[in-house]
Amino acid sequence: MVFKKFTISLLLLFLITYQIRADIKLPKIISDNMVLQRGLNIPLWGWADPGEHIRASMGSHSSDAIANADGIWRLFLGPLDAGGPFELIFRGKNIVTVKNILIGEVWVCSGQSNMEMPVGNVATWYSGVHNYKEEIVSANYPLIRLFKEDRIVSDKPQQDCQGIWSQCSPESIVDFSAVAYFFGRKLHHELGVPIGIIDASNGGTNIEAWISEVILHSDPDFKPALDEFRQQMDDYPKLMKVYEQRMEQHRKEVEAAKATGKPVPWREPMPPAGPGDKNTPGGLYNGMIAPLMHCRIAGVIWYQGENNTGNPQMYEKLFPAMISNWRHDWGQGEFPFYYVQLAGFNTNQTWWGGGSKNWVLLREAQLKTLSVPNTGMAVASDIGDANDTHMKNKQEVGRRLALWALAKTYGKNLVFSGPVYNSMEIKGTKGILHFNYIGSGLSTKDDSTLTGFTISGADKKFYDATASIHGEIIEVSSNEVAEPVAVRYSWKDYSDANLCNKEGLPASPFRTDNWDE
Repeated sequence: MVFKKFTISLLLLFLITYQIRADIKLPKIISDNMVLQRGLNIPLWGWADPGEHIRASMGSHSSDAIANADGIWRLFLGPLDAGGPFELIFRGKNIVTVKNILIGEVWVCSGQSNMEMPVGNVATWYSGVHNYKEEIVSANYPLIRLFKEDRIVSDKPQQDCQGIWSQCSPESIVDFSAVAYFFGRKLHHELGVPIGIIDASNGGTNIEAWISEVILHSDPDFKPALDEFRQQMDDYPKLMKVYEQRMEQHRKEVEAAKATGKPVPWREPMPPAGPGDKNTPGGLYNGMIAPLMHCRIAGVIWYQGENNTGNPQMYEKLFPAMISNWRHDWGQGEFPFYYVQLAGFNTNQTWWGGGSKNWVLLREAQLKTLSVPNTGMAVASDIGDANDTHMKNKQEVGRRLALWALAKTYGKNLVFSGPVYNSMEIKGTKGILHFNYIGSGLSTKDDSTLTGFTISGADKKFYDATASIHGEIIEVSSNEVAEPVAVRYSWKDYSDANLCNKEGLPASPFRTDNWDE
């Protein structure tokens, strides 16, 4: 009996001691198969007992830290040259080994569904990229590493995220971001170094969810967006009842279609935003971006905007604010931020909402964001799908983003952008247009006649225009406009406009006026 009591006492003492002793714990982003950014001092961090001494070592590099009163420690290794694989060993009261680490280029890839869209045919909404079966089979790149972050919404900035690193393989690439993969693959081919890709995307999200609440509350211009979300929360019970009624009607339509052999309607009604919704202002910044900000990165690529077409004027302020917010909080200076301009899409479809001019105005807001230092824009208006916001040619989107990175971040001598409107002068009945980024010369796809231009006089009535290339300029005119004032190009949600440079990179849609739509 005495022995039994003594055994129980020892067991309790062991459990209490074990609970008090906090082993070294690492964030999920520091784990097997990861890539660390080359050329920089690399922060490493985690948790342990307050006051515990931690030493990290990798090859000939080592560094020490003492956990603070909250049990948090942070140290630095490097700078490090590209290479690997390495083992990273952490020693404190216990030993933790992180295996198969590479040193190379690390990029964060974020945005909504067109960034989230995976390579493979994994869901109704995402039916795979062009030639997805071939892309999957050929995706054997052990020096490309993928980190797919779980979609987490939080009401305060998180210290850790959820996800795992994996080697790029046919198995791991199926449900990974296609744009991110094709971007990283192009960099790997051109640079010959390991590439780490962090997929921090979430479909169907507003930009407000990706911005810190501190920033959103600091500018009175953003108040309407915050008020609108609060109103949605107030209206949630009522909107949920409407959604349930619509879902019931949808189920009946599906059953009727099956019974009669007709096509089954697959677009279900969208549920209303409720508590903890992914579009909670600041929610994705807190849950998905803040945990990454201890990492050192090469830069960010971004594909988002469809969800904000309801208010493109607000986006014109929100987008630069988000870039500034991330750069400030990351503490890594004005790192490269490259993004995709909205692709062509016919918004006149009933499931989208019946059409508006907002799609082109959102594109214009993205175009204006090029004034933010160290940004770049991949134009995609020419490769969209008129009937689907999720166009399948993600290979070209990734390539165009990579061209910006290769030229502006890595110093490669190549053409990285299509023509971007610079200025206009009026000569008689013609508008003379000047452009930046003309590459080796202005051109058209398939060397056909220029399309997509309209011209207007002071009456603000636009007419289809004749346009022609003359060296580095384009002349635009119409028999209907004797005294031109303004020119627009590809000023439609979906257009067959065909201006590009001789490298085949398309011109961004633009207008020379600032008239109210």
